[in-house]
Amino acid sequence: MAGSAAGTQAEAAGTAPAQQAADQRSSTAQLKISINLAARSLALYRNADKIRLYPIGPGAADTPTPVGYYKIQEKDVNPTWTDPDTGVSIPSGPDNPLGYRWMTLKGNIGIHGTNRPDSVGHLVSHGCIRMREKDVEALFDLVHVGTPVEITYNRVVVEKAPDDTVVYYVYPDGYGWQKLRPEDVQKWLSGYGVGDFVSDSDIEAKIDASDGEPTFVAKVYPLYLNGIRLKKQAVVQDGITYLPANDLAEASGIDLGWNPESGMLISMLGKAKGYDKRDVLYCRAEDAAVLFHLDGVIDENKRFVLTAKKQKEMMDTAAEEKAKTAEHGSDPYAAGVTEAASAEQQKPADGSASRKTLDQIYQEATK
Repeated sequence: MAGSAAGTQAEAAGTAPAQQAADQRSSTAQLKISINLAARSLALYRNADKIRLYPIGPGAADTPTPVGYYKIQEKDVNPTWTDPDTGVSIPSGPDNPLGYRWMTLKGNIGIHGTNRPDSVGHLVSHGCIRMREKDVEALFDLVHVGTPVEITYNRVVVEKAPDDTVVYYVYPDGYGWQKLRPEDVQKWLSGYGVGDFVSDSDIEAKIDASDGEPTFVAKVYPLYLNGIRLKKQAVVQDGITYLPANDLAEASGIDLGWNPESGMLISMLGKAKGYDKRDVLYCRAEDAAVLFHLDGVIDENKRFVLTAKKQKEMMDTAAEEKAKTAEHGSDPYAAGVTEAASAEQQKPADGSASRKTLDQIYQEATK
């Protein structure tokens, strides 16, 4: 900001009834402004939902906008600007650098409009947050005195797109405050479950570009087996659904081997192609049936839920028999379930479909 706001004018003609004002404060009580100086953007949240996103013009490199936690202290319509060097005041109008709206955050630092809309998107101010006039007027009408404001400087932003794809951005270091390494970005991606699916070389190229453009990585779903959530998640990238093979082996109690030369995963039940992603082994979702006798689907809660194949077959058989009962009047349902359960109990105690040892299977697979 090149000065300070002064000479407040009335925000609107007349005074709203006390109850109406109280209702308005209540309806906006969960609003929060989040400003990322590196991204040069201002987001308005209602609870956890981002409901508005605007470009801004923060402080220049030699007069940076201060980071921290603030609240809107005042709201002014048609503010007067006072030049800090000469003391000359400019009333509201086209020559006023504050535009037609002002919201105080701290001292002479605030969010305001501008008579130079082309400066928005650049590091240009004396510490204030410039916005395009139509944007600041829209924001002004949505927030209230007391709305919390968080100002950060984050060059890496990771979020979920509307279609559940994890997307990340790397912004330029305009203030020289945040040097980035590939491992820094990878940690951010790991927090969203996709850290294993982006290479260091790709991250390095992204840091070099620092263009703020989106890079879409993958869709991620919480992974459940027998009602228990596993540590890693199901990841859908380029049309392939990947599951963490070692997590599945441990959770299902099945030994798993890995042949890096052939790229094959080998269990007591079968073998399938594996994928080594940052030293974490993955298999395709359809191969979980081969390696672990597990079938999986994405349920209505956007969870990837795995079910033991035999258990699923028993459930399907029971459903078929129940349908036959309804059609023919007989009652094979109970007997069918009993026979299936008895056959399940006669399987080897280790849960394998064969008495072959893992060494034998591995030798056969590597001949």
